[in-house]
Amino acid sequence: MTRKIATTDQESVQIGPVAIARLGREAAIRRLLAVPGSGNRLAVAFANAHGLLLAMDDPAFAQALSRFLVLNDGIGAEIGARLLSGTGFEDNLNGTDFVPALLDAAPVGTRVYLFGARPEVAERAAGMFAARHPAIAVCGWRSGYFDEAELPQIVADINAARPDILLVAMGNPRQELLIDRLWADLDVPLALGVGALFDFTAGEVTRAPSFFRRNGLEWVYRLGQEPKRLGQRYTTGILRYLWKILYLKLSGKSARA
Repeated sequence: MTRKIATTDQESVQIGPVAIARLGREAAIRRLLAVPGSGNRLAVAFANAHGLLLAMDDPAFAQALSRFLVLNDGIGAEIGARLLSGTGFEDNLNGTDFVPALLDAAPVGTRVYLFGARPEVAERAAGMFAARHPAIAVCGWRSGYFDEAELPQIVADINAARPDILLVAMGNPRQELLIDRLWADLDVPLALGVGALFDFTAGEVTRAPSFFRRNGLEWVYRLGQEPKRLGQRYTTGILRYLWKILYLKLSGKSARA
């Protein structure tokens, strides 16, 4: 699948099979908001340690991410960049903070469609987005629970809503693989995989206090909230990720998992 990119390629850092753009927050917002109305299209993913490890383990996911603009998310990406390239990122572009900033900066009348989460969560999140970002127009929402046979109608409904921005909240790798799979049929200029954003926005999950977020420790807070679901990801998963990063550093094979 080919994908038109909105601007010229920028500097990136290779972490395993994933190229992560070196963009500060304001530059990233400007780049994304330049896409709607330009005739170009862009899909965006946020790469944290969990997502990077998934890409190292799954060539199909890594291949899908090669067709996205990938932004850095959290301390795991920062550690990988520093160890493999000697330089970290200008800002932490985690989607839970970045997407609201993107919507705050969007031009008046920007149309936004929400796709993901449980029905009641998606509906509440749509209402909260509309209230918190009065310049945008929430043009529709759809839960992330559906049968395979429903996909053509879902795509048709999204296209009929004419969104400028599509937010897909299903966790990775599902959300990125779905965006990549449907991209040729979607008539959407800008799509972002946003993870648990709808749950946070709707109040289903509590954000970590600012101290944790400022110091890259939000994962510690989330582990305390959901130890059963996130325990393996934030224990053995982190150890596997760090081991793979160390191997890439010592072997000089930063472009391979």
